[in-house]
Formats: sequence, structure tokens, C-alpha cells
Amino acid sequence: QVQLAESGGGLVQAGGSLKLSCVASEGPVKTYIMGWFRQAPGQEREFVATINRITGKTDYAESVKGRFSISKDNAKITVYLQMDSLTTEDTAVYYCAAGRYFGQTEDIYTYWGQGIQVTVSS
Repeated sequence: QVQLAESGGGLVQAGGSLKLSCVASEGPVKTYIMGWFRQAPGQEREFVATINRITGKTDYAESVKGRFSISKDNAKITVYLQMDSLTTEDTAVYYCAAGRYFGQTEDIYTYWGQGIQVTVSS
């Protein structure tokens, strides 16, 4: 069973930045694709960003394009989510996910982290 561990969350003021990290316990096949989802209070979990750890191909939700950047360090089996120009709308629990298929749909991701809180204050 692949374990995913998120870190880097916390409280930040609107307009600020945070960088999330997600370390996988194993790779490369099971964690070919790694991504981030988020769930705000009272809302369904939604796609944020994803990356193919082999090709570097990325995809982003429209709501974060130009503000968030996903990157990888294959040697560490780690992906990062750099979040800039944060707004209160970005407040959510952020989840790291991994799997073998590239896309925005939750169902295609096999492994999930426990989630980490990101709170943006006004």
C-alpha cells in the first residue's frame, strides 16, 4: 500500500503564498501520476492540479491557473504545490493523490493522503 504524506499547510493572509509537499512511500509505477485535490467546508472535493512524474505534463483547475504551480522531484518521489496570490476561496483541506492515469477525476487516483489544512485569512 502506497503511503502519501502531505506537509506545508497552515494559516496565511490573503495575497500570500504557501508551498505544499507530498512524499510517496514508493514509486515509480504506482505513483506515475500525482496530483492535488481540495475540499472546502460544506463542499465536494475538487481537482486542483496534477503532474505526470515521467513526462512532466501538468494540468490545472481553471480556478488556480496562473496562481498555483505543481512540480516534482523524482529522486525523492515528491511533488510540490506552490500556491501564490492566495484568496479566502482557497481555504480547504488539500489532499495529495497518486495513481497510474492522468486526469482530473477523483476515481482514477488510487492512493490518497490524509489531507492538510490550508487557511487563508482576509
